[in-house]
Amino acid sequence: MNWNPTWICPANDLGDPAAVFGTSFVFEKKITHANLTITAMGVYEARLNGRRVGQFVMAPGWTSYHKRLQYQEYDITDLLTNGKNEIEVTVGKGWYRSPLPGWLGCAYQDELRSRPCGLAAQIALTFEDGSSKILSTDESWKVSDGPVRFSEIYDGEIYDSAKTPLLDQPVTIFDGPTDTLILQQGEEVCEQERLAVKKVFVTPNGETVLDFGQNMTGYVELFVNAKAGDCVDLSFAEVMDKEGNFYTENYRGAKAQYHYICSDGVQTWHPSLTFYGFRYIRINDFPGGIDCVKPENFTAIVVHSNMKRTGFLSSSNAMLNQLFSNIIWGQKGNFLDVPTDCPQRDERLGWTGDAQVFVRTACLNYDAEKFFTKWLADLASDQHDDGYVGHVIPDLLQNPHASSAWGDAAAICPWQVYLAFGNKQILKNQYQSMKKWIDYITSTTTTKYLWTGGTHYGDWLGLDAPSGSYKGSSNEDFIASAFYAYSTSLVIQAGTVLREDVSELSTLYENIVNTFQKTWPTYNTQTECVLAAHFKLAKDCQATADQLADMVRACGTKLQTGFVGTPYLLHVLSDYGHTDLAWDLLLRTKYPSWLYPVTKGATTIWEHWDGIMEDGSFWSKDMNSYNHYAYGSVADWVYGVAAGILPRKDAPGYANVTIAPHPDKRLDWLRAELDTRHGHISSFWTKEDDSWRYEITVPVEADIVIDGVCHSVRAGSYCFYSDQKNA
Repeated sequence: MNWNPTWICPANDLGDPAAVFGTSFVFEKKITHANLTITAMGVYEARLNGRRVGQFVMAPGWTSYHKRLQYQEYDITDLLTNGKNEIEVTVGKGWYRSPLPGWLGCAYQDELRSRPCGLAAQIALTFEDGSSKILSTDESWKVSDGPVRFSEIYDGEIYDSAKTPLLDQPVTIFDGPTDTLILQQGEEVCEQERLAVKKVFVTPNGETVLDFGQNMTGYVELFVNAKAGDCVDLSFAEVMDKEGNFYTENYRGAKAQYHYICSDGVQTWHPSLTFYGFRYIRINDFPGGIDCVKPENFTAIVVHSNMKRTGFLSSSNAMLNQLFSNIIWGQKGNFLDVPTDCPQRDERLGWTGDAQVFVRTACLNYDAEKFFTKWLADLASDQHDDGYVGHVIPDLLQNPHASSAWGDAAAICPWQVYLAFGNKQILKNQYQSMKKWIDYITSTTTTKYLWTGGTHYGDWLGLDAPSGSYKGSSNEDFIASAFYAYSTSLVIQAGTVLREDVSELSTLYENIVNTFQKTWPTYNTQTECVLAAHFKLAKDCQATADQLADMVRACGTKLQTGFVGTPYLLHVLSDYGHTDLAWDLLLRTKYPSWLYPVTKGATTIWEHWDGIMEDGSFWSKDMNSYNHYAYGSVADWVYGVAAGILPRKDAPGYANVTIAPHPDKRLDWLRAELDTRHGHISSFWTKEDDSWRYEITVPVEADIVIDGVCHSVRAGSYCFYSDQKNA
């Protein structure tokens, strides 16, 4: 559709309340079809004759607004009446006009926030006689404030149910965005699940708290019988402190308000223009007093991008199963139109480093192709002419220096999405962006064929960090140069798939590897070993992996890696004959480990391994999210090595597949299932007497590798056995 809309905004500033735009229309002829096309500068909720239009929460979604603004189309035929029809659209600040990020501003975001609360809409009517009519936003529409008295991303929502929109104020037409409009590209954000209260308790401080049993992203629905003017006021938290009291300091500047002013009688309400990250709610005010609170008054509604679940992991180990659940909930909580780092504090940004770390796991757990297609299009839009890629997308930070392993999302994410789903279009869409990223590194480095002289996050949150530093001890130029090589290799592979000339890139890659090997013949940290071996940069990758294994054992069989090294750590160990040690790390329950947070009651992945320390105190209040999905990337090792479901570069999208399981005697069984573009894959192993029994189902031709023996099979279900001594 080539849409050239008319934008309207309130003629007079309405202040904090969300604007409610509206008009009415009648028609004499019988309608056969009606369609609403709509977008906003903010987030909107449209209602026609009192009924909600569509299920998109936080529409029109979050894009790089200065270059791309989505609009939606809805079939509204069934919402029309034969008489007078009334449409109302409430527009809140959303991502477009909220003060994001919470701790600083940037020039273009300041400019966007200064823009008016804009709406553009069009209703297309088709009549039975074949004629048609278009009704567009224009000066005949009216506006007023309404029941949403305040709404922002970080600071929550205030709602007065007694406030009825009067639609008595004029609108004005203004020059809103037109050439940046695009039809909905990403997945819609929708309500997905409803969670009942698990328990109600009173804290040592005397506060009444409700526990939903799961850290999540969304909002709380209220059901109450009240009097006009009664209030419901809630606060949100992810964890309780060591004394068992309500804890909100890790939300930093995010107020996360939930304030509802009641009308008379039985009523149901939930926020509609914002979202929260939480497990617990504190009752600050309630009709009749706190003693009147009942669990059935509240339901938590889970909200995230509408992706299909495709991957499933389960085992005989209850703690491992909780980890699998935490990984899924971490993805759900942070895949709300963009891959955010966290959903609760004054941040909630699309960090590129987190996305590239997790992309492979993301595309195993869910069909995330459409989700990443849209986000990567924003990455390409925000990419500078010289190839710079920001630390977050949409790029609100506008940091002057790109960081390795963060900007490398430009190359890593498209390639992993292609491997997962086998669609060349993602490479076609992103290939120029991928190349520009390599060009940026090449043009900004201070050492030819390496990446030096930059400002980077390094091995962020590495456990071998010097005192007072968030960065691990790995050499930052080493990390940057390793990713320079890795991303270049991915662009070569993508170019080969697309039949592009990659000769210059191939020469560049050879020079990078040769220079890297001369510059860093030895490795000093776990992460340096991991990158050198996994990216095939070491002259002797086996020796490097052996060194890594020695390092892991020498420090008490513990990982010391951060954001950069952790995603590949277990892969390097298992790729070079140390699968038993990889299992040791995965099944470790003491800090630091994937299972340590489980021992502390975690229901999502934490930002820090010790977000809650052994004594119950907190790592910090400044940067301590309990819903941070990045370390959940370990699931791709469980799918790909433990269960053995391996993607193949020569058969992307699992058009052919290799199944090579690696069982461990500490588990009685493990099952992985994956729905692919070519059908359902299942890999299950279990103990049976002194043998391992493998039950494997493949929808395509496959190589099934048991104890090093390859069995080439057709589509079907198969059973194999092996001696546990050999596994």
